[in-house]
Amino acid sequence: MITADKDEFIKKSTETLAAIFDMLERLPSIKLKDLHSRQTALVIVDMVNGFTRQGAMQSPKVERVIPQIAKLSKACDELQIAKLAFADCHTGNSPEFAAYPVHCLAASGEAEIVAEIKTIGGYQLIHKNSTNGFLEDQFQHWLKQNEQINTFIITGDCTDICVLQFAVTIKTWFNMQNKKTRIIVPINAVETFDSGPHDSELMNLMALYNMMINGIEVVAEVE
Repeated sequence: MITADKDEFIKKSTETLAAIFDMLERLPSIKLKDLHSRQTALVIVDMVNGFTRQGAMQSPKVERVIPQIAKLSKACDELQIAKLAFADCHTGNSPEFAAYPVHCLAASGEAEIVAEIKTIGGYQLIHKNSTNGFLEDQFQHWLKQNEQINTFIITGDCTDICVLQFAVTIKTWFNMQNKKTRIIVPINAVETFDSGPHDSELMNLMALYNMMINGIEVVAEVE
């Protein structure tokens, strides 16, 4: 049972949200060329048709970050930075459909990476049947084969679900081993969706703050 007074809770929450908003507004950008290219990887999370252009989970807000991610992907190619692309790809009996509408079924157009990013290519494609790509065997294999990589730039959607889960999991995985790492999330290259009480602006803000207090390096942009 919630014991807080509703009016007092809303007043205090409004002040808190304003403070978080201002903090995020002041975050700096960083330059891609300043990162060690052989130790860096770009991670593109779920930039698939099913979250951008078709199906029950499509979102115009998610679609709008495609150009920023495509630009960053090209820049990574120029610097020979490794790239991964996770693609939501569900079995028909996925338990996840108890929480979300049916989406991104395997072998459907929804599970395909969007054309702009697919055309650039150059990434290791990893299909995932859950919200957390870190758990996929293919990613675990990639991680073992690329032990020199300790900096991850995470982009895509949804900020408060798949991006958040992957970012926090990989950060805490490195922490568990006492290994220093940079997990970087550029605000201009992540987004989430609107659906009833799931307000994209609020959920995006809270997810970014959640990542920051878990040691993730949230930045305005990776230029």
